[in-house]
This record gives sequence, C-alpha cells and structure tokens, in this order.
Amino acid sequence: MQTKNDINIVLVEPEIPQNTGNVARTCAATGASLHLVKPLGFTITDSKLKRAGLDYWDKLDITYHESLAEFLRTVEGEQLFFFTTKGPRAHSDIVYPKRVFLIFGKETRGLPEELLAERYDRCVRLPMRESLRSLNLSNSVAVAVYEVLRQRNYEGLEKSSPCNLADIYGKL
Repeated sequence: MQTKNDINIVLVEPEIPQNTGNVARTCAATGASLHLVKPLGFTITDSKLKRAGLDYWDKLDITYHESLAEFLRTVEGEQLFFFTTKGPRAHSDIVYPKRVFLIFGKETRGLPEELLAERYDRCVRLPMRESLRSLNLSNSVAVAVYEVLRQRNYEGLEKSSPCNLADIYGKL
C-alpha cells in the first residue's frame, strides 16, 4: 500500500464523528495519513465530523477501507502497532520505524480480542491510572502520533512560532 506519509493513523470502525474529526485535524496538522476502516458509526458528510475537523479536510491524506480484513491485507509486511488498554508495554517504550501504522479501535470496545491475541507482541498502551478504563480516542491518537514525532525530533514540523510574543505583548 502506498500512502503519501510515513506516519499512518488507522481508526477501526470509529463511532463518534467528533472524535474522527479531531483525529483528522491532528493528522492534517502533523502530516500523518488517516485510514478509516468501515463500517463507520456516522456518515462522512456528518456536520459534527466536518465541524471538528474545521477547515483542514483539504490538507488531509485519507483512505477508506471496506473492512478490517481488507485493511490488513493491504498493509501486509508493514510495521503495525495496536493501541489497547491490554498492551504489555507503554507506547513510549517502542522505537518506531520510519514508516508506521498506529491502529486504534472503536470507542466502545476497542480492537477485536482475536486480533490483539494474534499480534500481542505489537500491542502497546498509554499509561494511566489503574482504576480508569481508557482515554478518549482522539486524545489517544494525539499522544501516540506526537510520541512518534518526538522520536524524530518533529521532522517536517514548525517547532517555533514565526511570531515573536515580545513584539505582540511588549517586553516582559
């Protein structure tokens, strides 16, 4: 599978349009490609989805996949990491390869158990307090993609603001 970008975010059967819109905005801002695996819990024309993504949709590399099985066939041989609360190690313990697919499950159930069992060595988690179930999907994606970017010293991203706060607010 050829995508434009080395960082690929995959949402498997996302259910909440605002989460997907926020993830789309994160992908646009970071240069990551977005993959949406059907069935989706909303329509692509949903106003909540569009609003959450703001005006970044034209800056987004997005691919739709008809099913998880179809997606997995198209990325055979690629470096896949499955984000789950059941992962054996933290996302920050991984040294991510140049081209990577970060895979997230649906908001209510996560990724299928059989998939996680088959690829347990590729499962990672975001550390959090024991008594909590999980983080919001769009927050999880942002944490994950920025860890990959941090390891790459934010290659291709603007690391400092082009405006000078002293010029705006005066000398402090």
